[in-house]
Amino acid sequence: MARYGMLINTKKCVGCYACRVACQMINGLDSDKAFIHYEELETGTYPSVYAENVPVQCMHCENAPCASVCPTHATYTTDSGVVLVEEEKCIGCKYCMAACPYGVRVQLHSGVVEKCRFCWYEGEPGNPPACVGTCITGARVFGDLDDPNSEINQAIARYHAQPLADNLTASKIYYVR
Repeated sequence: MARYGMLINTKKCVGCYACRVACQMINGLDSDKAFIHYEELETGTYPSVYAENVPVQCMHCENAPCASVCPTHATYTTDSGVVLVEEEKCIGCKYCMAACPYGVRVQLHSGVVEKCRFCWYEGEPGNPPACVGTCITGARVFGDLDDPNSEINQAIARYHAQPLADNLTASKIYYVR
């Protein structure tokens, strides 16, 4: 079975927000709700300053802290490693929001606490997820982390991509920085 993940190349990201808007549209989110947020970092000193756009979303953690604290088991991990939410089980207690070390859980107007789900519908992720398909610079790659010949594994090896904060969780989102 596939174990899905994503690579985000911040060296290619121009901060256009196309991924965020595509995600909002496909998930029917209001403009004030988003499963992707941006950290904008500046390094260096004048005149050698570098600006980096870092899109942050659910990391689909192994042993996801948000799932382990959910009292109704609304948040769970599929066999392919994607962390999902069963809306009908969610009571809106926000424990998952408090447990997420990345701050990417969002309480919708319905009270349900949601997050990126790789555009998961009918037992499969998007092919590709909306954020990947709409990225104008090709900064995102999606695929099977268990397939050594997959595009994502080749990109992780080529760019020496790493999780955003590997000291927090075992993430399935890798970054080129």
